[in-house]
Parts: sequence; structure tokens; C-alpha cells
Amino acid sequence: MDTLALAPELTTESALAATKTSVDQRIDDVMNSLPRLDQLSSEQRRGIIARYTAVLEGNFIYWMTAAYLSVKSDAARPIIIDNLMEEVRDSHPAMLRRFAIAAHAFPSDSDALAVDHELTQMRLFFGRLSGVQILVTMAFFEGFIQRYMSYLADLAIAQGSSELEYTDVHGVCDIAHTEGLIQALSTEVAVNPLAPDADIFEGVELLEALITRVVNLSSIPAAA
Repeated sequence: MDTLALAPELTTESALAATKTSVDQRIDDVMNSLPRLDQLSSEQRRGIIARYTAVLEGNFIYWMTAAYLSVKSDAARPIIIDNLMEEVRDSHPAMLRRFAIAAHAFPSDSDALAVDHELTQMRLFFGRLSGVQILVTMAFFEGFIQRYMSYLADLAIAQGSSELEYTDVHGVCDIAHTEGLIQALSTEVAVNPLAPDADIFEGVELLEALITRVVNLSSIPAAA
């Protein structure tokens, strides 16, 4: 169980470090389970890009907005606002759409339906507006996206695309986003603590299931 939930007598610094270590390990586990690029067909590559786009284009800003609505610490809100400002000002959804179209992987209805159940679970989770859980989830997601960008770019290149602005931008900016969300967590847990029986990684686990659907791990050979 989580140190933030079960051991409030711990210093915020030590609890934060333990949570960050767990988040980093979970990201490593997901990255290590990704399908090998050299064993993917063109249709499998297209499907991964399309399902990723179906999830991110219409949901990431919505999820980050839920993070803003859920937090109660004054220190956390500016960090989230900076993230949202960048997403909206630079039109990251449009950037992602150009990326998918150039890779001949714009989502079809089948792509969207393939991730519908897991995506619905994520939306319901965010709708509960649990600040600490959401900050941990978004820190995990930002960290995963930053690590995932080189893999996603390689998928697009193999599809004949040279439109890589989306992967180039997110391979850099999401490093700062992840660190900011972790710092926001350190202030949020002090003023809006998680209930003792709550799982701080609930949203992360739901997100891991969604990522699994995106990359279709059940039917594609995993990386060594």
C-alpha cells in the first residue's frame, strides 16, 4: 500500500520520493513491455498510432482540467495552469492530428471503439476529482508520454511520415511537466490528503490498462 495514504507521520519529502520511485518503475515496466518495432506489420503500426490518437486528442486537456478542478492547494494550481496553457496555446491536439494523418493513421470508428471500455473507466475515475490520485496519474502519464515519443516517432517513420513535430515537442516538454506534477503532489497531499483506504495508484492502474489496449499487447510480440 502507499506510504502517502498509510503513513502520514512520514515527512512529505520521504513520501514524495517513494511515490516518484514507484511511478518511475511503473513507466519502466510499461516501456519494457512495448511490442518490438521490427515485428510489427504496417497495419499494426497504424493501429497503435490511431488508438493513441483516439485517446489523447480529445482527452488529455480534459484530464488535465480535471486535475486543476480537483486540487485544493494554491501551490499546485499554477503548475497545472502552466501545463494547460502550453497545451491550448500551442494547440497540441492539432499537432497530434497532423502527426496521425501524415502517418496514414487517423482513427476510425473501430480504433475508437477498441479503447472505449478502458477510456470510459478513465473518464469515470477523473470525474471523481480526487486531487492526489489524479496528480499521481498525470505525473505517470506525462512521464510515460515523454519516454514513449521516440517509439511513437519510429512507428510514424516506418509508415513513411516525416511529420514529427508532435513527438519532438513532447519528448522535451513533458520532462518538465512530470517534475511539476510531482512537486504539485507534495503540496496537495498536505492540504487534501487521500483517505486511508484509498489506493493512490488507482488511476495509474487504469491508465496502464488503457495503454495496453492502445498497443494491443495481447496479440503483438513483446520487446525483449
